[in-house]
Amino acid sequence: MSTISGSGTTVRVVAGPGPGDDVDVPALLELVAPLPGLPGHLRYALEPLDASGALFALRSIPTDEKDTPIRLFVVSPAVHFPDYSPTIDADELAWDAVTESTVALVVVHPGRTEQDSPTANLLAPIVVDIRTGAAAQVVLDGDWPVRAPVG
Repeated sequence: MSTISGSGTTVRVVAGPGPGDDVDVPALLELVAPLPGLPGHLRYALEPLDASGALFALRSIPTDEKDTPIRLFVVSPAVHFPDYSPTIDADELAWDAVTESTVALVVVHPGRTEQDSPTANLLAPIVVDIRTGAAAQVVLDGDWPVRAPVG
């Protein structure tokens, strides 16, 4: 679900197990650095793909007519990985972040064949500042899987 607020369009994201844990996230995200393998793509639209606030398309916003747009799928880890609680040091982010104002989304990799299930990258979530839409992919310390089965 997208809504219009005083600061622009927002998207409701499930950020925890309870109904009061949902947060409004800016629909326009500005990465502080390109995602690995996707140079030049810094601005993305976060588009809900379900009404629950769990599945999203992350679509790059082309900078000119030669720029090929890309689409990634991301999920709120709170829905598919309820025990996922990484430590993200707000001081290490490239903006003036506070932990209470961030939400993590994880990139989903489709299965390689129709028989394969999708997986999610829990090692490197995309951390979003819900106040500004600033975002960065952060590689976590610890033993988080790069391809955790979804569902």
